[in-house]
Amino acid sequence: MKIEDFMLTCPSKKFLGIECLGCGAQRAIVFVFEGKFSEAFHLYPAVYTVLIFLFTLGLSFVDKKRKYSKILLIMIAVNLVMMMVSYYYKHFYIHAH
Repeated sequence: MKIEDFMLTCPSKKFLGIECLGCGAQRAIVFVFEGKFSEAFHLYPAVYTVLIFLFTLGLSFVDKKRKYSKILLIMIAVNLVMMMVSYYYKHFYIHAH
């Protein structure tokens, strides 16, 4: 069995044929863990900010002494901007050139 056998399919892409802001994230995370850092970034540019966010979120559950809410909100905003910019670039800029 491969890790790809356990990946979720995107409902937006499956039913509507339109990629969402998160399409490619699962495969990019697998590329990071396989050491294919450049491929991961090209597939999903927000992969590194998402991983940092997930690490910080996990840390917030373990380390109850510190407050992580402010940094998590900032990271959410950064991730959303990264996702929107990469989505625009992938679908509108690359296909136009």
